Amino acid sequence: MPSRDDELIDNDNDAHAPATASAKRRTPAREGRVVGQPGFVLHSYPYKETSLIVDLFTRDHGRIGVVAKGAKRPTSKLRGVLQTFQPLSVSFSGKSELRTLIDAEWVGGMLPIEKTALVCGFYLNELLVKLLARDDAHPALFNHYVATLNELAHGEPAPIALRKFERALLKETGVAADLTRCTTTRAPVEPDGLYVVDPERGARTAQAVESWPVVSGKTLVDMEREDYADPQTKAQSKQLMRFLLAYHLGGAPLNTRQILIDLMQL
Repeated sequence: MPSRDDELIDNDNDAHAPATASAKRRTPAREGRVVGQPGFVLHSYPYKETSLIVDLFTRDHGRIGVVAKGAKRPTSKLRGVLQTFQPLSVSFSGKSELRTLIDAEWVGGMLPIEKTALVCGFYLNELLVKLLARDDAHPALFNHYVATLNELAHGEPAPIALRKFERALLKETGVAADLTRCTTTRAPVEPDGLYVVDPERGARTAQAVESWPVVSGKTLVDMEREDYADPQTKAQSKQLMRFLLAYHLGGAPLNTRQILIDLMQL
């Protein structure tokens, strides 16, 4: 039977870390072997009769795929450990695209996310699976991911937490357009001006007729400052980030997006 992850993330498409001693990366015992790496499960699906293929987001190795041999067996230690949104210390070996999971330990230190926040967490995971290349380390984004999970767990406003993470994701993957300077005039964005954001180049002055979302200069400045107190900034940033993510996803749908829209219009 498909897991909850399988329902929320299409498996065909491929902030501060917990400060615990066991979560710190130790020196690898040998080449091709990593021990005690902080990480999170993004997604998993069955492999053969008793194993799982797991997509992990690790601090120092980025998104990696591992085979968790025997993880589906009732007696496997890994069975109850490889859960989403749980801080883990993982050990793995191999140099191919699909490594072998040696061990995984729960390290604690984070509150669980529940209810609507749980769906928001699956949305974060889907973004990472679909936008991060394998084996591309993003330690700053890893820390931001942990911080966002903590914000959601502590009841911080979900729309604000998601906008900040979406922006950080585009920045860390090198595709974030410049929001603070007009690309046509090279002048700073004016708060009272109207702009559109070219996904490849950045902000430019809006024309009389535009097919892209038109936002105020204040919204762009607020987003760069991570200030979403203004209701207009909150509404316009949602539309802008939806547009930019759709562009960088090449039109691929986000399975969790509609669930979020149905739940709370995020």
